[in-house]
Amino acid sequence: MAKYESKSLRNLAIVGHGGTGKTSLCESLLFVSGKSERLGRVDDATSVMDFEPEEQKRRVSISLAANFVEWEKHKINFIDTPGDSNFAYDIKCSMSVVENTVIVVDAVGGVEFQTQKVWELAEDFKLPRIIFINRLDRERANFDTALESIKNKFKKKATPVCLPIGAEDKFNGIVDLIGMKAYVFSDNKGIGKAMDIPAEMKNDVKLMRDSMVEDIAEADDELMNKYLEAGELSDEELKAGLRKAVISGSLIPVVCGSSTKGIGISFLLDLIVDSFASPLDRDPIKGRKPKSDEVEERQPSEDAPFSAIVFKTIADPYAGRLTLFRVYSGTLNSDTPVYNSSRKITEKFGHVFFLEGKSQKQAEVLIPGDIAGVAKLKETVTGDTLCNEKSPIIFEKVAVPPPIISYAMEPKTRGDEDKIASSIHRLTEEDPTIVYTRNVETKEMILSGMGQVHIEVNIEKMKRKFGVEVNLNTPKIPYKETIKGKTNVQGKYKKQSGGRGQFGDCWIDIEPLPRGGGFIFEDKIVGGVIPGQYRPAVEKGIVEAAIKGVLAGYPVVDFKIALTFGSYHAVDSSEMAFKIAGSMAFQKGVMDCQPILLEPIVNIEIEIPDEYMGDVIGDLNSRRGRVQGMDSNGSNQIIKGSVPLAEILKYAPDLRSMTSGRGNFTYTHSHYEEVPAYIAEKIIAGFKKDKEEE
Repeated sequence: MAKYESKSLRNLAIVGHGGTGKTSLCESLLFVSGKSERLGRVDDATSVMDFEPEEQKRRVSISLAANFVEWEKHKINFIDTPGDSNFAYDIKCSMSVVENTVIVVDAVGGVEFQTQKVWELAEDFKLPRIIFINRLDRERANFDTALESIKNKFKKKATPVCLPIGAEDKFNGIVDLIGMKAYVFSDNKGIGKAMDIPAEMKNDVKLMRDSMVEDIAEADDELMNKYLEAGELSDEELKAGLRKAVISGSLIPVVCGSSTKGIGISFLLDLIVDSFASPLDRDPIKGRKPKSDEVEERQPSEDAPFSAIVFKTIADPYAGRLTLFRVYSGTLNSDTPVYNSSRKITEKFGHVFFLEGKSQKQAEVLIPGDIAGVAKLKETVTGDTLCNEKSPIIFEKVAVPPPIISYAMEPKTRGDEDKIASSIHRLTEEDPTIVYTRNVETKEMILSGMGQVHIEVNIEKMKRKFGVEVNLNTPKIPYKETIKGKTNVQGKYKKQSGGRGQFGDCWIDIEPLPRGGGFIFEDKIVGGVIPGQYRPAVEKGIVEAAIKGVLAGYPVVDFKIALTFGSYHAVDSSEMAFKIAGSMAFQKGVMDCQPILLEPIVNIEIEIPDEYMGDVIGDLNSRRGRVQGMDSNGSNQIIKGSVPLAEILKYAPDLRSMTSGRGNFTYTHSHYEEVPAYIAEKIIAGFKKDKEEE
């Protein structure tokens, strides 16, 4: 492989809604450029980019994958991203480390929900874009309709730079509006045969070219003046003007083709080389000095101190941890110590390599703009900054979104609890959006993630990579119990069994505390009616009884106990007797204090397109939710409210179904509220039934 300078690198993420053919486009880039000898196909599980068994089984991308091709003396690094919102974190990480993005739009479906999401990310990261209208060979494919949906959804100038020849099964070529040549593809090898523009297309081609020239000229005052004077621009001026407009973001070129037939791919490669930004065309990356808020910059220069950011970690049970990173400044050779400024440690690098899907190609030296990998780093994880220890810097990492769905895990094999914990820890290195916790109250192992598919994929990975199998169940709700009334009650424990007996006698006052008040114990014994050494035992008995609950086995919270009176026996009294007496008093007293169940309430934010507002609010109300406010985000509406946790355990798939996959939500714990009586009765009845069965 030739050695490239940073100015000859083009880094891009290939993004779009699921099912638009992103991975097929990557396969076509590899094939048409000559990097791959055959065209890999997702449906045949022969794809170079979708190499994980979970991807081949589902025929969809579930993780980012990187590769590169060489074209016209340039190196094009591209990252294939998932199209499912379950894996949105990988999409965002990919887009955070590239200068450009190709947004793939289906010629039948047009702009769909995830397309809008990646567009918004491209706006946030200020990435130059090319839109590729794919799958024009499909039934009902329509270039004009897809283009119209692009112009309606996105407010920036979307300008076709080529037009399709034929439609559906007769789609066989494109017209280059800059070079004014037609190219027909007949052999599925991606090499077009140049020919004259079909006579029936000449009028449309002229209109679209004139429109394209005006759009390009409008992006540059000098070009506009020349265009107004001469009435035309040369091909070189158009290409230079287009590049300037694309990099500035004032114009989005639209190209078309079929990734599975190789049509339009060589034109797209030319456009990537001619119009996309190199690492040198972007502003220097900003970070901060360690232990400071002072801003630091790194120029994309080989002479600058080395700096890079980790954007993906892969847990491999055989090769160890694979770390993928993007170089922003300086150079790096293999077998070089590198400082991890995020963790304040030095990592010893072995061989560094370029990524080729599942495979790797050893690299001699890395320069600014390179996307590369290294194996067996000990502590470095996704989001960490790697740099020169003498010139440390910390780059901002992509924020990890909170999980939206949880499942309780139980091992299929007894004694696998520890193996589950260690396996999940390895998976969280690879995917920080997976969260593993142990619920102390329900005694369950909880796995949380971004959706049902996300959880299922990670469970499959755990089985394949680490040999651990689990069953998934709906998590138990961590209900609590409390009281609404007051009472004074006696707990008396007396037992005689021939020898020394057991005697403990206590009187306690029980009263409720405000929500969140916890537990308060007051010793109000006067005159030594209960000796001092036995009083802590009364409190211990109450605490243990409170943990087990009275109504339905849930912990009792927010109450105050005052130990007011009692009696003891000089021989038969003991700490154990008073502990039992305290427990008896508490259990009896709580039942006299209007005991109730409490349930966790969460604050929820639901983002949806406007047309689903009525359905979603109606559904939220049916889940005992309360709408507390509304906001907007572009064309979407954000519903803010509160809802019982019990009602949204499976909300993620329900919301996807309600909104055709276009809705998303987040939630955070808020507080506890009383469970309605009719629901509490069912919970208590279920508890009693389980106890009887035991």
